[in-house]
Amino acid sequence: MNGTQVRPSRSPAARLASAAASGAVRVLLVLAGLFWLMPTVGLLLSSLRPSSDIAASGWWEVFTAPARLTTENYAHLLANDTITGSLLNTVLITVPATLLVLVIGSLAGYAFAWLEFPGRDWWFLGVVALLVVPVQVALVPVAKLFGVVGLFETTAGVVLFHTAFGLPFAIFLLRNFFAEIPRELLEAARLDGAGEIRLFTRVVLPLGGPAIASLGIFQFLWVWNDMLIALVFADSQSPPITVALQQQVRQFGNNVDVLAPGAFLSMVVPLVVFFAFQRQFASGVMAGAVK
Repeated sequence: MNGTQVRPSRSPAARLASAAASGAVRVLLVLAGLFWLMPTVGLLLSSLRPSSDIAASGWWEVFTAPARLTTENYAHLLANDTITGSLLNTVLITVPATLLVLVIGSLAGYAFAWLEFPGRDWWFLGVVALLVVPVQVALVPVAKLFGVVGLFETTAGVVLFHTAFGLPFAIFLLRNFFAEIPRELLEAARLDGAGEIRLFTRVVLPLGGPAIASLGIFQFLWVWNDMLIALVFADSQSPPITVALQQQVRQFGNNVDVLAPGAFLSMVVPLVVFFAFQRQFASGVMAGAVK
């Protein structure tokens, strides 16, 4: 005997049961994925059907008459200045609100993680406390403040509101991520003559790329899909896509040829952003979970 243990071979029945179980899991995952995608597929098919067909039957009827699919609805959408303008307004709100949160959150996260200043821990506790403040609580006082300073019903006001409420989570996330960077690495960079700005841009930011990317996806999806804040603070004459679609429902209840493709476009843009950066998102989430 050489001290090694020989694992008993599995019986054919056990191997068959294991294969069946793994196959069943795969089938369940595929079915769950198809079920999750069904609303998106239904919306896409509805956007390609004539308005008369949409009013007469459900989207699944397209499989019985696929030749009736048409792109006329998207032509009507592009001819609707309200919808096309709202898409541009949504971009003008989402991109600055995301970039501001990433830039300010990264700088603040680095400061809370590695810089010494009076009351640092108390300031960070204040940031953590802001995480539990619901958006609805601030709507009325912020609306009054924006009315006084002239930011009510402006794109800048919506961007500032999203930035302010996105920063607590951003600072909390990035501070915890940056704090896990080895101190020896930062000290070696300082010994090489790197200042704080160079240290932040050349060492901290590249290492924090996954966390920053995942934060950017979260912020982008939140701002793009928001309706409450836009409904309160955005200009009613130049609303983002969520408010514009809501206005179409209120004013033109049977305007399905515009609503269906508009709703699909408002949904597909966040999906494209998510799938484009899903690798960085998964890396950031897993890194945060391990640390």
